[in-house]
Amino acid sequence: MKWFCVFFFLHIFIFTCTAQQFNLTGMVKDRHSEALPGAGIYVSGYKMATVSNPEGKFTMRLNPGNYDILVQLIGYKPLRKNVIIADQSINTTFTLEESVTQLAEVTIKPDPNREHYLNIFKDFFIGTTPNAKKCRLINPNVLIIDYEKEHSRLTVKTNQFLIIENKALGYQIKYLLNLFQFDYKSNIIYYEGFPYYDDLKGSSRQKRNWEKKRLIAYRGSPQHFFKSLYQKKAATEGFMINKLILRSNPEKPSDSMIQANIRRLSKKSIHSGTIDLNKDDSLNYWIRKKNLPAEIAILNRAAVVEDTLVRKVNANIRKINFTDKLFISYTKEKEDLSFSNAIGMSLSRPPDMKNHQASSITLQVSPLYFYENGGIYNPRSMLFSGYWAWEKIADSVPMDYMPLNGDNSTR
Repeated sequence: MKWFCVFFFLHIFIFTCTAQQFNLTGMVKDRHSEALPGAGIYVSGYKMATVSNPEGKFTMRLNPGNYDILVQLIGYKPLRKNVIIADQSINTTFTLEESVTQLAEVTIKPDPNREHYLNIFKDFFIGTTPNAKKCRLINPNVLIIDYEKEHSRLTVKTNQFLIIENKALGYQIKYLLNLFQFDYKSNIIYYEGFPYYDDLKGSSRQKRNWEKKRLIAYRGSPQHFFKSLYQKKAATEGFMINKLILRSNPEKPSDSMIQANIRRLSKKSIHSGTIDLNKDDSLNYWIRKKNLPAEIAILNRAAVVEDTLVRKVNANIRKINFTDKLFISYTKEKEDLSFSNAIGMSLSRPPDMKNHQASSITLQVSPLYFYENGGIYNPRSMLFSGYWAWEKIADSVPMDYMPLNGDNSTR
């Protein structure tokens, strides 16, 4: 069984060619226009932040771009505002609303299944990778968990920052989760939100270890892929791009034929006694046919040329559009053994690609727009399967992450 994941955040950041920075100034106040000092002001997806002063004012230096700014203060609801900096400094105001759930005693409605759903959320949001084992949810009580039985769908939201401690990569992540959904029928995982990354405190030795692991997490990731694709360096960075051509499975009869035969043989077995699938070869045959995939994917070994795949929209945005699926192999790292041993995760491939990290992309909305830092315009644009569906928040780095130690990847 294949797991699929839509795996992009909602932050959008547009780079320009100029290195000039401008001031983002502003004030944080309450609904009575009283200044709010000590509020945290964060840039979603990055490690940039500041605090409002005693007059509620703040200043940040930013490159021209499109940012999601997050504001948080204890006792108030977190606030997000989209800010566009073009060719001049701008000033804005953030008005926070008091949070009744923070000021009053929080009462969580007893749910005997909450722990079960929370564990599912951890697996599909934090992940099941080796790095995920070193992550901890600091405040899981802020999660609003709902299972929709009618749609067989698990939904998780929060109106406060979910705090994740990642001791594998050395980050504390504040994540304003708009929506997490797991569809039990389609096995599709989708989540969107606004993360902020902060470095954990550690010794020099820990920091060196974290930097090594951050580089491993970044290399071969979707962020690395789209960043290098933007710069037309995907091949030199180690990415091999092929097409997976989708064709109807010739071994699978039509659904109507399968259902008709299963109904006919089931009735026959019931009239003659109990159903024994081990003995009833005909019924077993049609059940096997039902479980076959409707489509098969054929790998085209001809490499997809970046110049034919990527199109320039403007100075800051690129787009890709394709039919069938893209098959992405990252040739500079092998698959982790825990992924290789996971049932139904690994993608089929020729023997010479055996140990490469392999992922596929299916477009849901076309074209797919992306930016220089690897950010995606519409998080619902695509589905991942394979390695990229396996790696989640535990293996993510900030959008302004830059490899150190002389590594020149996508600089």
